[in-house]
Amino acid sequence: GINQCWSLDYMSDALVNGRRIRTANIIDDYHRGGLGILVAYGLPSKRITRWLDQLAMKYGYPQRIRVDNGPENISRHFQQWAKVHGIEIQYIQPGKPAQNAFIERFNRTYREAVLDRYLFRNIQEIQNITDHWLKHYNEERPHEALNNQTPIYYSQSLNKNYSI
Repeated sequence: GINQCWSLDYMSDALVNGRRIRTANIIDDYHRGGLGILVAYGLPSKRITRWLDQLAMKYGYPQRIRVDNGPENISRHFQQWAKVHGIEIQYIQPGKPAQNAFIERFNRTYREAVLDRYLFRNIQEIQNITDHWLKHYNEERPHEALNNQTPIYYSQSLNKNYSI
């Protein structure tokens, strides 16, 4: 069901001037909708958990969060945050991204539609285009895995009050 499992993963890219940026991407596995994409120069675990708390204010906390073994995800801070909120952390096996297939597919779609399509001068440009794309992804783009429904339509067919 909704909020049963969220998948979280990170991506890297660069601005036109060569400065590296990172994104944190999170989806709800049930309806495949993107709950958020955070763009920043750095994403330490404290920044991630603050962002996850903001998302939880809108959606509620998940029962489980699926992540890889990256430094943000194995930090004591992240583990403590999950414990406080009663969230089980499900770590995929190292070198097995297929175990996090839903977010890997989401990442590929995002990279093709946004990161590889534009040249960015600053973080705000990326975040603005990303936010616009995410709205389109959730509300207008049909997904084969959801019987060609959009994530918002699919999730609202299960819960009228739910909104991505």
